Amino acid sequence: MFPIQQHNRLITRLFIVLTVPVFFILYLFTLVLVMLALPFAYLGRRSWLIWLTVFWARTSFLLMGKRLKVLGREHVDKKQRYILVANHASLFDILAIMVFCPGISWFGREHLLKVPVFGQLLRRMNYVPMKTTGLDNTKKMLEQLTHSSKGNSIAIFPEGTRTSDGRINRFRKGFLHVLRASNMNVLPVTLVGFYGLKPKNRFHINFRSKLKVVIHKPINRDELLSLEDHEIINTVKRVIESVYSSN
Repeated sequence: MFPIQQHNRLITRLFIVLTVPVFFILYLFTLVLVMLALPFAYLGRRSWLIWLTVFWARTSFLLMGKRLKVLGREHVDKKQRYILVANHASLFDILAIMVFCPGISWFGREHLLKVPVFGQLLRRMNYVPMKTTGLDNTKKMLEQLTHSSKGNSIAIFPEGTRTSDGRINRFRKGFLHVLRASNMNVLPVTLVGFYGLKPKNRFHINFRSKLKVVIHKPINRDELLSLEDHEIINTVKRVIESVYSSN
């Protein structure tokens, strides 16, 4: 075996060993935050709830020994509401978005609500699960999303599920319904390094992965709605993918 291969195998084994206690600490930390968040949620203390979720997100990355680099903060107008559209590569994608966009309402896959402890916290953060596509379900989801997101931006992963190979999957049309039902511009966001950190088809965390969030310029809603569905999807997807092509 070549020295480099042997070194990589040793590093992988070390990461596997380290991942177990790190996940235990992360779940324990999340459980504590959920317990702290419950009273604020029931009392309607939204500002405190937002502070706790931001603290949870930032501290979770620190517990993994990760530094999250966020580029393009100047593109976010805090007085405006957006449909935040991002690629989906890891369980930690949601935490990354919370770091720079607290108080956001979520529209995503229903299976995340089944994750122990983490799912409970999502319920407290106005998470609206995306059910099987259908006319009745779509109307109910949009009504629920509109109700929970009053005054907030909305985040959605248009791929519907995490990538299994690191490439951005095709976008589903769910976010088009949200776009048409709202009056918000689209804020494209690219999450870089998260597939390397912890993809869905690998148990261990790669502690060497470098994480970066790129916030792009908002895309005007009216300009998008003047296009065909496939053109809207391609336009937003190209912006998100542009970071990968530039690298």
